[in-house]
Amino acid sequence: MGQQTITRATIFDVAQRASVSIKTVSRVVNREPNVREKTRAKVEQAIAELQYRPDSSARNLARQKSHLIGLVYDDPAAYELPSSGYIIRLQQGALRACRASMHELLIHPCNFRERGVGAALKSVIEDARLAGIVLAPPLSNMMRLVRAVQETGTPFVRISPGQKIRNHMCVATNDAQATAEIVDHLASLGHKKIGFVTGDETHAAVTNRFEGFQMGLDRNGLRLSAKRIVSGNNSFASGEQAAAKLLALADRPTAIVCANDDMAAGVVRQAKKLGLSLPDELSVTGFDDVVLARQILPTLTTVRQPLSRMAERAVEMLLKGKRGSQHEIVSAELQLRDSTGPAPS
Repeated sequence: MGQQTITRATIFDVAQRASVSIKTVSRVVNREPNVREKTRAKVEQAIAELQYRPDSSARNLARQKSHLIGLVYDDPAAYELPSSGYIIRLQQGALRACRASMHELLIHPCNFRERGVGAALKSVIEDARLAGIVLAPPLSNMMRLVRAVQETGTPFVRISPGQKIRNHMCVATNDAQATAEIVDHLASLGHKKIGFVTGDETHAAVTNRFEGFQMGLDRNGLRLSAKRIVSGNNSFASGEQAAAKLLALADRPTAIVCANDDMAAGVVRQAKKLGLSLPDELSVTGFDDVVLARQILPTLTTVRQPLSRMAERAVEMLLKGKRGSQHEIVSAELQLRDSTGPAPS
């Protein structure tokens, strides 16, 4: 019995199926304007039915740009206990947008602590001839890396850069407002002594969560106590250490708000080591809604950061050829779970 040969569909096949010219198919594949929506839909249907995949080398030669979008993020290998869920959600959103437009995604972990990281990033962008870049936090607020990308002339969008910069595109979430809503929730449960574990100061968006914490205290008539503010670095271990300090206070907090879920999980562990019952004696909240937040006991009250949607929108902005100052907010959502309850009497 002979081996069956699988014939790959060509651009000629697509043109014939859709009853259009080869040039029209090429315009649709390359996302060019001046194609009627009815015609575009007919060509895209033919592409799907024939499972046509454009020849990447031919497209690159024709346009001198690859059909690659680069997702550049902080290298998880630089952390003792990296959180894979954060990166996976970014990738999922970026991939959705890339696949919808017949682009590919190049993922590039970038250790911003290394010397020469800007030059290395420029080399990656230029060698791959990337069509666009998505810069994830904390890289998105590091101007030496932003400048390195700018020098290549490649369009880019920053995710959660912490602050807006003129003539830059970015997608962010409402970190401060969402954290204030956490404080509203705790205040409604009768908590008056609320502690806060801050995040890594290199993550500008994370520092916005402390501003939201202060905002929440103010609007609920609660006093900010410096001794109940402890620094963390976004890691599980720093959450444990912060909890040890806060729970050793003579007038310890009845609730602890953390700038991310990993630190909140560390707080939960330390509280259990001390024999505290959660949430009867202590309420704990996080931010991000990583998988860990639903795995620990008690399950964690947190804020679901729309990372996947933010990455998807960033790629869509690039593919639509947007330029200049465009800032989009994708709202986060409070997730109420078992780690918060009424303040102990």
